[in-house]
Amino acid sequence: MYRLLIFALVLALSFSCSENTPEVPAMSIKDHSYSNVNEIRTVHLHLDFDINFEERVITGVARHTMENSGVTEAIFDINALSIDKVTLGQEGEEVETTFSIGASKDVIGAPLSVKIDEQTTHVNIYYKTTEESAALDWLAAELTMSKKFPYLYTQGQAILTRTWIPSQDTPANRITYSADVKVPAGMMAVMSATNPTSVSDDGHYHFVMNQAIPCYLIALAVGDISFASLGRNTGVYAEPGLIEEALYEFEDLQKMVDAAEELYGQYLWERYDVIVLPYSFPFGGMENPRLTFANPTLITGDRSLVSVIAHELAHSWSGNLVTNASWNDFWLNEGFTVYFENRIMEKLYGKEVADMLALIEYQELEQTTKSFMDAGKSHDTHLKLNLDQRDPDDGMTDIAYVKGAFFLKTLEETAGREKFDAFLRSYFNTYKFQTLTTEDFIAYLNENLLDKHGISFNIDEWIYQPGIPDNCVVIHSTRFEEIQTLAREIKQNGSSIPDTLRRDQRITQEWLAFIREFGEELNPETMRKIDAQLNLKGSGNAEIMTEWFILGIHSGYLDIRPEMEKFLIKVGRRKFIKPLYLALSQTEDNLKWAKNIYSKARQNYHAVSVNTIDHILGYTAN
Repeated sequence: MYRLLIFALVLALSFSCSENTPEVPAMSIKDHSYSNVNEIRTVHLHLDFDINFEERVITGVARHTMENSGVTEAIFDINALSIDKVTLGQEGEEVETTFSIGASKDVIGAPLSVKIDEQTTHVNIYYKTTEESAALDWLAAELTMSKKFPYLYTQGQAILTRTWIPSQDTPANRITYSADVKVPAGMMAVMSATNPTSVSDDGHYHFVMNQAIPCYLIALAVGDISFASLGRNTGVYAEPGLIEEALYEFEDLQKMVDAAEELYGQYLWERYDVIVLPYSFPFGGMENPRLTFANPTLITGDRSLVSVIAHELAHSWSGNLVTNASWNDFWLNEGFTVYFENRIMEKLYGKEVADMLALIEYQELEQTTKSFMDAGKSHDTHLKLNLDQRDPDDGMTDIAYVKGAFFLKTLEETAGREKFDAFLRSYFNTYKFQTLTTEDFIAYLNENLLDKHGISFNIDEWIYQPGIPDNCVVIHSTRFEEIQTLAREIKQNGSSIPDTLRRDQRITQEWLAFIREFGEELNPETMRKIDAQLNLKGSGNAEIMTEWFILGIHSGYLDIRPEMEKFLIKVGRRKFIKPLYLALSQTEDNLKWAKNIYSKARQNYHAVSVNTIDHILGYTAN
């Protein structure tokens, strides 16, 4: 996934099925979860719920089939949920039991403690969501493309699943799940599971996920949705008015799956489909198994941002198949995925394109690393983190994604691609459908690559030390160097755009390199000349527009404001709006303008983005 996160207010109320339900003592939190998975753990979850769009509430029951070591208490994670009752036993043979909810903590939520007996294997939690259930984004019909039906989608990573499902919400535990979902007639529901390809007549849908996954990958979307096939086991879901554009943009989806399998082994999730969500979705993509959630900003008409889809597909091996055991080990998900994404792009589009993608990411890594160092947070530049008592969002930075990927690139360069690919294929096969820690990976790396081939490598420096090690692989791009030279000449001379820049085919990453080469400021008149010839402020490519807007903010180039206002109101993707609002917050005039725009845009954002921007702007809703 590309960049996260928010946690909303949580309920500190206790709900009980009897007046004499015992108080719950203070409970320990391990890896951001209260759950006692080492004593009793969910192995299968069945969800049975109704979705009420008028009240914006999900009401139902979470039926946990559990593996019990002989304990008399089962502890679940909840956050902003109303618990009606809890029963024990299989459906139709249920007996009500007592439960208590402990005090809520910021970010983590509260423990739901259920009284069971030593033989209990079935726990059923009857509940409903609340206004503070931060995983849920309810959109009015007016905010959709068709304006025919409202829309709902969920976002569970890192620990937001507990805001819409009472669960043992830790990546250390993998479960299978199934669901029976009731939605208003005429709407389609899809999940990270088996999915329909047409609308149900009565609004009832049944889902099955037979492969075990961590809870953060349980996902749901409901709306005016259509499906179209892209290959033998690939396809795309989108609102009907967007389906043709999505088909064109993601035409190479089946080729991507085939390329990934050639690199690192069989795709083990049966189907790989993509759903294009509304613009409020806070990320570029989310790797929900079988059904990647994607932001419509990926649809540019020229297939220039499909590397995000390659990234989410790569998660089908790194992250979904082999999962970090805790959020301290998040780099095991994202570092491997960025590396794998780049290999897919190289295989399909060539090394030159893949290198430019990697170089843009490396620029962002350098910026993030410097920012942490300047702020006295060098510990946040380690790959292995200590997020105890912290928001897991703190670890979801370019360090995990890009430093992790360049660690693997440097390993590849040191060991040689043939040996490294054999190692990765073995790694994915050995740990498939399992979770592991950084230390588990290091032991496997030493045994199966470094010691095996007599290779010396500075593992400790890469994983446990700050910054970017000196032996980091260096990537060069002639195309980058050429366009950066043009940018320097334009800045120095204030000259018009050379014909070669306008005429030649450029990919998105070249334009980003071009804009970044101007530094933090550029003469507004020069920016005006560039826009007159290239129209970067209205390009329609969110990556390019964001970079240009940021440069314009720092340069006092006010011509961008009309396009930027439309962009900020329409797009809720956190990767774009966060740096824009940050840049705007640096001066009094821009801050005032930003708050005015945000008052219009805020309702269009998911809670993930709202929490971030509220903090940046010091915004308090009336």
